[in-house]
Amino acid sequence: MPVSTQATGLELFDRIVCGVDGTPESLEAARQAERLRSPDGMLEVAAVADVDVAVHAGWAMGGVLEELESGAREALHRAVDAVSPSNTDLLAGGIVPCLLEKIERTNATLIAVGPRGHSRAAGMLIGGVATELLHRARCSVLFARKAQFGPFPSSILVGVDGSPESLAASAVAGLLAERFDAELVLVAATGGKRVALERIRQLSPFFVTDPGHPVEALSELSREADLLVVGSRGLHGPKALGSVSERVAHRAASSVLVVRTPRRKT
Repeated sequence: MPVSTQATGLELFDRIVCGVDGTPESLEAARQAERLRSPDGMLEVAAVADVDVAVHAGWAMGGVLEELESGAREALHRAVDAVSPSNTDLLAGGIVPCLLEKIERTNATLIAVGPRGHSRAAGMLIGGVATELLHRARCSVLFARKAQFGPFPSSILVGVDGSPESLAASAVAGLLAERFDAELVLVAATGGKRVALERIRQLSPFFVTDPGHPVEALSELSREADLLVVGSRGLHGPKALGSVSERVAHRAASSVLVVRTPRRKT
């Protein structure tokens, strides 16, 4: 494994931010983030009092703001009961802008969220937090869903097509499998764009092919895993709509880790 790729995999879990709102999904995200963080890594848990909601309350805005802040504080308390974060942060403003600012301020390498049960299409229409973060965050993103096969992550699936992004995802998945003694399966779905099978063979002779489209193949196979790891080309905003990583993140049955190369502040 190239040193640079290995470093990327190790650094990915150094500085994690997890957004919580008191829901079971967000608490699961906090638990998985704590599990994945590096031994000396940072886990910051943040809750947002969504001021945008209060603005629409008109004359009742003061009471709504107080209620939103109370709910955010309760979400932080519940998260602290579930995990042992390095720090907690109560933020006020729009949820996505606050979390994006938090990512930049802490130079986070990973943002963890617990997506609700809505579909990808619904997420696009209502501007779901998980969807927007996947489009706009410049760090890796963890979509946390309840583990199915024991302590997280007991089984890891990684999508590979021979691209540099998928090879980076494979490196991260391999490091996690070694760290947690988890089962690791590499999958090359050949029903989409051209797959560089020879490059994948050089990476590992132990991989499986699926004739389906990557989105359908990986989503279906995710039913047999706790964590699906995919690479990202680093697209943001409208360009990210319809990408394999974005579609898989919403359709998978397991947690999904979308790997992006960490950026260093200069």
